[in-house]
Amino acid sequence: MKNILYYGDNLDILRRYVKNESVDLVYLDPPFNSNTNYNVLFAEKDGSRAASQIRAFSDTWTWTGESESVFAELVIGGGKVADAMQAFRTFLGPCDLLAYLVMMAPRLVELRRVMKPTASIYLHCDPTASHYLKLLMDAVFGNGNYLNEIIWCYDTGGRSTNSFPRKHDVILRYGKTSSVSFYYDNVALPRDPSTMHESVVADEEGRKYQRNIKAGKEYRYYLDKGVLPNDWWIDIQALNPAAKERLGYPTQKPEALLERIIAASSNPGDVVLDPFCGCGTTIATAQKLGRRWIGIDITHLAITLMKERLKDTFGEAAAFEVIGEPVSVPDAARLAESDPYQFQWWALGLVGARPVEQKKGADMGIDGRIVFQGDKLGVFESVILSVKAGHAGAAHVRDLKGVLEREKAAIGVLISMQEPTAPMKTEAVTAGFHESDMWGKKYPRLQLLTVAELLAGKKVEMPPIRQVDATFKKAPKATKKAGGQKALG
Repeated sequence: MKNILYYGDNLDILRRYVKNESVDLVYLDPPFNSNTNYNVLFAEKDGSRAASQIRAFSDTWTWTGESESVFAELVIGGGKVADAMQAFRTFLGPCDLLAYLVMMAPRLVELRRVMKPTASIYLHCDPTASHYLKLLMDAVFGNGNYLNEIIWCYDTGGRSTNSFPRKHDVILRYGKTSSVSFYYDNVALPRDPSTMHESVVADEEGRKYQRNIKAGKEYRYYLDKGVLPNDWWIDIQALNPAAKERLGYPTQKPEALLERIIAASSNPGDVVLDPFCGCGTTIATAQKLGRRWIGIDITHLAITLMKERLKDTFGEAAAFEVIGEPVSVPDAARLAESDPYQFQWWALGLVGARPVEQKKGADMGIDGRIVFQGDKLGVFESVILSVKAGHAGAAHVRDLKGVLEREKAAIGVLISMQEPTAPMKTEAVTAGFHESDMWGKKYPRLQLLTVAELLAGKKVEMPPIRQVDATFKKAPKATKKAGGQKALG
């Protein structure tokens, strides 16, 4: 099976593309916070957060007519899930939390379908909704298949002054059946002899152990066997703002957390699925640990970020296919018509540009930006981009020329669906050239690119970025982990 990155609604993707009993491990971290927009903050070259940001997605778990329709389908379907949903409605009434549970229910049902009998699922959530999700998981998977409520503790972020600080997440672990794979040796921690009163002795083969005798029976605790972490994890900290692996994604989880989960519940070659992939920590960690993977996300911004992360971390070693992105001009036209913002993010991703959201009250005109090393050390230049999903004309070229001057940018690029007209080309030529003494070349200061040209592989004419990656923050290179894995029988 190929590694696959899907763009689209995960419910639709699961139903259309993922086969029954084909997945060994599911991890999901679905967003829920009814008062917050989740923003992706791209670090500026000086490390600041303030200047450019874009809403990757807003929390859309709100009660709507669609929620009512899905609720009806769940109830009509009958069974434990229907019983749970009716109980939730009686208790909560129509509200955002109920909408969240209504949207999660069919996704959990589909995730159970695609899991192998030996597979397990880890649902990552915060205490706001964990108790409701646990009941829903009981309904979908059966309370007999509940395995763990893992408490992930950390000490980063702000602290409350009127309540005990909330410094933990909840990870609910369930199996599809009672035959769940678990790999003790992969996640066991070194045993500390000082935690037991007995002295260390060796058996007939020379293996060191401590023993404990209860009711006349000897129990041996071998030092090389190690001991499993408890279900409260305090040894893995959340990412701090200066962490090397941080990519600027607000809900990003540390790779160490996913390493423990993936190592505990899968073997090299197994298939790991993350239906809310975000910035791709699950798939990057799965790739590093030699697993096959499936990632799904509903925004082109996240898909672009994941592609960049995989390329930066693994290079050509990360072979994967992207399904759901436009691969032809008609595909792009349909996306432009149905969702201009997604089209904009997708088009910017084709040239490696970061999206830009203008500050409130600022002049419009910049949809994306690429930063490259200037002729002098420590000096950076910008390429600014404007994307037109609809009609583009000479007026748009003149507007971009004005923005180019205002921003003192080196190069401006207009990306459009249709071929530029003669007046557009004339207007672009009058902008002149950007000259690079370091590279001894001239680059057109205002460039017109079509989607067809980008799909054919044409790039922005500009000096090399020279590894100064201020467009998307680069992920660190991967380091392979050695060692085989053995399942407990």
